[in-house]
This record gives sequence, structure tokens and C-alpha cells, in this order.
Amino acid sequence: MTCIPSVLVYLRRGDEVLLMRRNKEPNLGLWVAPGGKIELHESPYDAARRELLEETGYTAEGLQFRGLCTEVSVRADWQWFLFIFVAERFTGELCADLREGMLAWTPIATYLHDFPIPQADAVFAPRVLADGGDFFNAKFVYDDALSLASLIEWVEY
Repeated sequence: MTCIPSVLVYLRRGDEVLLMRRNKEPNLGLWVAPGGKIELHESPYDAARRELLEETGYTAEGLQFRGLCTEVSVRADWQWFLFIFVAERFTGELCADLREGMLAWTPIATYLHDFPIPQADAVFAPRVLADGGDFFNAKFVYDDALSLASLIEWVEY
């Protein structure tokens, strides 16, 4: 069993967020933030910048580390470490990698209430996208059908 380190990068533009409708597993057909796996000898910050550029054409400036989650299951193929970043400043031209998915700027409220999104994202996205929100740290436990069975959230003040 191997844990897969990965990143998500939410780009904000006012009250909008850049999302990707996934063309492949995991999360086929669902809307997620751009991101991907951390490569060997790469920091989460470096991976976030690389994945964002590869998938969107944008270079983030001032990435904010807003969340750290683990997603585990009795299934050996569902063990993830997820580093979540948010950026409001970026440069470049939007250019989607359509192998990964279609990109769209959408109002944050619409994303959180009307889009099909992964179960964990529905929990952490409102928190990491909130203005002045606290750092989010949690463990998501899934059953063998990959349905969310429990959530353990750590809050430190």
C-alpha cells in the first residue's frame, strides 16, 4: 500500500474559481481544482506551480498553503496525501490540457452548490476558498466502494 502525494490549486478571480471537469480517473466527470501527483524530488509547492502551468497555462504568484488532507480506504489503491493551495495572483494565458479535462471559470457559490464534485472537496473547498479562512486539516475515510464513511478533522488554535 502506497500513499500518493498530490496537490490541488484553486485559482481565484474575484468571486470566481477556475475548475476542471475531469476526463479521466480519479474523479471522472467531476469538477475539481487543477492539480496532480507530486513527482520525485519535488516539493508540494513546486508541484502545485508545475501542475497548474501544465493544466491551465497559468503561473501562480503567492500560492497560499490552505489545507492538508489524507484520503484512505480499505482499498490499497485509494491512499492519498493532498496538499491544497489557493492563489489569487497569476499570469499567463488560459490553455487547457484537454487530456486532463475542460476548464471553466465559475462563481464559487455555483461550484459549491450546483456542480458534481468529489465528496471530500465538498467538505474542504468552502473552507479553503473562504476569505480569511483557517487552515484545513482532516482525514477522510472511504469504504471499499469509495463512499465517504467518516471524517476526522483536526482543529488547532
